Amino acid sequence: MGIALIFLGSLLALIWGVAHLFPTKSVVRGFGSISQDNKNIVLMEWIVEGIALVFVGILVATVTLIDPMSPTSTATYIISAGFLLLMAVVSFFTGFRIKFTPFRLCPVIFSASAGLITIGWMTI
Repeated sequence: MGIALIFLGSLLALIWGVAHLFPTKSVVRGFGSISQDNKNIVLMEWIVEGIALVFVGILVATVTLIDPMSPTSTATYIISAGFLLLMAVVSFFTGFRIKFTPFRLCPVIFSASAGLITIGWMTI
């Protein structure tokens, strides 16, 4: 059961990361008439968050496939869950204030993913 929870947590991060990558152009357009530099900053940050989430999801799934009981896997679970919780805190104090629902989901999804990874790791 623990391994299934870890995979579920990694899949949640991965899916939410991919979900960040598809609407990137429309998100940048949503800012209206801002400078090209600001458009590039928003574009870069949006893509980086998506890639980071995909990376965490793939990393956690990979170490779980190789050897979920190894010290490397343990370190990966702890660091990844900590990273996701840090992202949840940042999202709570920034994106959660936005009325657009997907932004408000970020802290919930990041926390859920971290929780699933942690609970899964503690139960294997």
